[in-house]
Amino acid sequence: MHRSIRSSANSPFAKFCCVLPIDEPTNMTTQTRRPHYPTWSLLFSLLLVVSPIFRAIGLSQTAVTEKPVEQIPADLSQILRLDRIEVAGGAELLTVQAKLAGLEAGKEDQWVPLVSILRDTLGDPNRENDRLRYVWPLTYTRPTVKQRLAAAIPFLYARVGNKEHLSQKPPPPAFDLAAPEKEVWDKLFWTALQNMLLDPYGTPIKASTSSYRKNTSDYRKSHIMRALSVLALYEAVKGESAFTQAEMAEIQARLLLTDKTFGGLVDDTRLQGYYEKKTTQTRDERGHNWELLRQRAEAESLYFEPLLMPDGSATHAMLWVSKKDLAQKQGAPYSGRFLNIANPWTDKKLQNWQGYVETRYFDSDGQAVESDSPGAQAVEMLPLGLYGLDYPKIPTLLVDFRDTYNPKKREMSRRVLNDVSRNILSISKFGNLPFFLGRTIFDFVTGRRGMDINQPSRLKAYSQLKLLLALNDSIEPKLRAEVNGRLETISLNPFENDLAAEAKVAREQYAALVDFAKQPDGLAARLERDRRAELTPLEHGRNAQIAFRIANVLTFGKYIHREELTSDMENRLDIARRLDYHTTFLREVAKSSAEVEVAWNQDSIRRSLNFIADHGDKAGANAASVTAKIFSRTRDDEIRRACLESLSRINNTKAKNELLKISQNQALDQMWRDIADASLRRLNERAQPIAATVNGSSVKAGQP
Repeated sequence: MHRSIRSSANSPFAKFCCVLPIDEPTNMTTQTRRPHYPTWSLLFSLLLVVSPIFRAIGLSQTAVTEKPVEQIPADLSQILRLDRIEVAGGAELLTVQAKLAGLEAGKEDQWVPLVSILRDTLGDPNRENDRLRYVWPLTYTRPTVKQRLAAAIPFLYARVGNKEHLSQKPPPPAFDLAAPEKEVWDKLFWTALQNMLLDPYGTPIKASTSSYRKNTSDYRKSHIMRALSVLALYEAVKGESAFTQAEMAEIQARLLLTDKTFGGLVDDTRLQGYYEKKTTQTRDERGHNWELLRQRAEAESLYFEPLLMPDGSATHAMLWVSKKDLAQKQGAPYSGRFLNIANPWTDKKLQNWQGYVETRYFDSDGQAVESDSPGAQAVEMLPLGLYGLDYPKIPTLLVDFRDTYNPKKREMSRRVLNDVSRNILSISKFGNLPFFLGRTIFDFVTGRRGMDINQPSRLKAYSQLKLLLALNDSIEPKLRAEVNGRLETISLNPFENDLAAEAKVAREQYAALVDFAKQPDGLAARLERDRRAELTPLEHGRNAQIAFRIANVLTFGKYIHREELTSDMENRLDIARRLDYHTTFLREVAKSSAEVEVAWNQDSIRRSLNFIADHGDKAGANAASVTAKIFSRTRDDEIRRACLESLSRINNTKAKNELLKISQNQALDQMWRDIADASLRRLNERAQPIAATVNGSSVKAGQP
């Protein structure tokens, strides 16, 4: 634990602030249209509207957020490292390992593998043709039969034990970076299947299958969020990274987008911007919640202390109260606004506290000092609550040291509301006007007023807290044990395992994954199948690809169209991937507000244009479109000539149309119009047929 608690001259508590860009996903709830139940829906709607209003009257969220004070991170290379394993066939398995000193104190080997990523390199050092593929959060595992049965029980919001024994199978990947669109079609398919096939069988089947799907989704999300936190910490490690900046942005943006229904369809060129936007949003939320919680603690004479991640960022904070203040302020007025814990000044539990107590030392001015400092006074501190700061609008209560089920009830509020309305009453706000109005007002009041009920899930805050407890060895062991015990009690998901079990699962699953990577018929064979699926866009048009996708969805992912293995497969993939790389780069260039030669390196632009020109027979409509945009956004003669040369070699209709537009553009000099016209005539005179191209969408790999 961060032991020092600094205070102002007027208050006895600390004020710290630091930031780390991690996103808070938005929890999506699928609603279905069901028959109307006017009486039930009207009563339910009135209940929703009335319940929060009396508490919300006259209250508003008007905290002032100060600029965070950045902390100096420790040497992260001492607690994070990256292992690289070569995979036959031209790939590498990259694994981030962490030293879980907080979890396994006393053990000699405290290194635990947390996240593995497969990079398909085609067996060469050229980064332009690399393709990131699978992400394995190594704590994410297949649940036991007992866990599966419990997950299907409606309204069972609790853990049912750990997974003790693992099979020798390789762990399941949580996400395929090479095929993000598959997530979208799978979500839509299962939503349709739930509504059209399972729901008509009655409430038991509907409630059971919905609960199972929700628990499965939340379990996967929680481990993806923890993988994001690990990758963000690794990104802060000094020295040369195994991932480029673009790769790191792609990985984190794609994982963030898994929480969005259509996130898998986001274009690659928008990933960097999305990642930066979510990073800024999270930084703002963290700073806001920091100051809001600090101000409320100061107003109630409580002690505020941040809990720091290894990079120095405060993702969580704790509130404490001193025994001395408890004796002096008995019966004092108290407002639990944003704190969401009971009045400590009237709580008899605290007067006879039998739980964890920590002794701190302060000088006569209330400043935290070491125990051997002159004039140091010992103060016994009692923990009250632990909060997550990466949360929209308010700091979210994760642990209440006096009432274990207080945060659980708050976390359950939204889940219960959705389960009751959908699975029991069979009403949807999209198909029932009274319920729509009631739910809309209820969501507005609880969201706008920052009330800690009916809020988005605490999955991210819980996942980060688990990681913090494992990595931070400065937290007192007794306090860590108490927090961890309460954390597991609060968990709503039967699939979850505790921290110690997850460390064991991660080690065993990594060993199985490494063994799978070394087997000739293991990861190398899976990689070959992926590459054959990646050839599909090069051989078939859009209609055929749509048919293959429908067949894949209807067979629950069993059917995947793959091309025959040929000797030139790797060469064809090399050209296709590099074309995709240079096209994506030029699309980024074309987005710049200034002239491209001012904002970007001209040599890099010409290099990409020349590569497209050299392989124009395999370039597609996207390459032609972006080349024409570059032509219109530059004044440089060499870049313009390179653009026209590239368009003259791209043998498709889009390139011809772009050349025609340039040749007819009266705003251009006659020289450029003549060159475009000559290029168009040469292109039309070619007798060779249009070759198979990399079409408008990026080449994506299928699933093995």
